[in-house]
Amino acid sequence: MELGLRGLKVLVTGASAGIGAGIARSMAAEGARLVLVARTLAKLEEIRTSILRDHPDLQIELEACNLSDSKVIDDLAQRHSDVDVLVNNAGAVPTGNLFDVDEAAWRAGWDTKVFPYINMCRRFYLVQKARGGGVIINVLGSGSLQKKFSYLCGGMGNAALDFFTETLGAHSPIDNIRVLGVCPGPVATERYRAITELRVAQGLEQPKMPFNRIATPQELGDMVTFLASSRCGYVSGSIHVVDAGISVAKAV
Repeated sequence: MELGLRGLKVLVTGASAGIGAGIARSMAAEGARLVLVARTLAKLEEIRTSILRDHPDLQIELEACNLSDSKVIDDLAQRHSDVDVLVNNAGAVPTGNLFDVDEAAWRAGWDTKVFPYINMCRRFYLVQKARGGGVIINVLGSGSLQKKFSYLCGGMGNAALDFFTETLGAHSPIDNIRVLGVCPGPVATERYRAITELRVAQGLEQPKMPFNRIATPQELGDMVTFLASSRCGYVSGSIHVVDAGISVAKAV
């Protein structure tokens, strides 16, 4: 299916692995020009090499930087003032309850994901507004849906970004900008594998998954790519859960 993304400039954060890499590959398949952002240049170079094997003529720029520094985000927005689609995907908030995560770790976790999402949206919204429109997609997390005490810090971070995404996306059509979110459930990433290994080491039973599997990064990438396209041109201010009904079943 032609999604109309060919030639558009798409900036993806957290693009060196996992969901971010899946998004990059899906966007590449549609012919988008890519700006891949992550902390480690070597990992970004590996992803670029992998994508160029299948799409040798694709334009791919790399930005190795730490988005916890708002000045870095300012500079990034200046260098890429022609971004059509922004995908915020970088960062992880720590697992743990109120007593497991101390103040320093709590603040550090929010500085890794919550504030970078806010600052990226703040800068690139104005960039897109000046150009006449665009799309911003925030990759969120299901911690806000399941209300687990064992994931209190992370769930609160997710909930804050849910509210932020919905509120900004309800306002943004006035500037011809669509802002929306994608909320993944379990995905086959390095982080999920580490969590699974920890559960095994602790002797905990592994949860049964819908379709007897978890999602792939490519499935999340395809969802983000479809939502970024003009075929979803009337979608803004909404969050799209990709977990095969896990969060719904646990809420019933």
